[in-house]
Amino acid sequence: MKKKSIRNLKMKLALFSMMIPGVIYLIINNYIPMFGLQIAFKKYDYSKGMWKSPWTGFSNFTYLFKTKDAFNMTRNTLLYNLAFIILGTVFAVTIAIMLNELRSAKAKKLYQVLFLIPYLISMVVVSYIAFAFLSYDNGFINNSILIPLGAKGINWYTEPKYWPFILVLIHLWKGFGYSSIIYFATVIGIDSALYEAAVIDGANSWQRIWHVTLPGLKTTIITMTLLSVGRIFYSDFGLFYQVPQNSGMLANVTQTIDVYVYKGLTQLNDVGRSSAAGFYQSIVGFLMVLLANFIVRKIDEESALF
Repeated sequence: MKKKSIRNLKMKLALFSMMIPGVIYLIINNYIPMFGLQIAFKKYDYSKGMWKSPWTGFSNFTYLFKTKDAFNMTRNTLLYNLAFIILGTVFAVTIAIMLNELRSAKAKKLYQVLFLIPYLISMVVVSYIAFAFLSYDNGFINNSILIPLGAKGINWYTEPKYWPFILVLIHLWKGFGYSSIIYFATVIGIDSALYEAAVIDGANSWQRIWHVTLPGLKTTIITMTLLSVGRIFYSDFGLFYQVPQNSGMLANVTQTIDVYVYKGLTQLNDVGRSSAAGFYQSIVGFLMVLLANFIVRKIDEESALF
């Protein structure tokens, strides 16, 4: 009995030792920086440092809401993220189901690699790819599509009306590969006996997808959506700053909270206000997760995160 306890202890120690690198990273990257939250409530003075800078209460937060761009950047951040969550989920689930319908194992692997490549490309590279398509003088769309068809070229970087669609399209192209593979992993884990029973009952491909595949994906979809909701007040800085080339003409449709914070930090050099914006995003994101999880728990308790 004693030998068995020692063996179990050694096994547990081995498992816990595997956690150590992840725990260390979590502490250094997520918990130690929390001491810096106090900067959001201070007028940061470089000569005095974080600890001795004077307290200002909530003045850094009130500045964030009093600015004339407050409504615009909040609206952009929320609406873009809602579009990303809804369209991204539909697109990724559709791709995952299509991958599952392929019969060739080699084709599945090939498509997974091809779909994942855009996710691995830096947003800096993506901005240059977008420029190659959208440049007024040398862009592919103007020179190879619009002008040959007799239409006038469009100066994309000065026309705000096109950019909500461009940004959503680029985000979907870059991110759907990662999400679709997660959903695909869930699809292939669904019990094949359910599909066999559906075939015996006379269900066609669409009916099998509707009554077997989608219900099997429900928990994963809810989990991924809840995680996305937690970052609904954040935005991809590269997507909204680098891809539009920081064009002032597009600020009305490309300025999000993250872009505003960056510009405020570089132009005003105000660390306190930038920290306040980040703190605000974290708190609201946390509350949104709680709210979304509460709603899910009311509808289907088993699908809730907690």
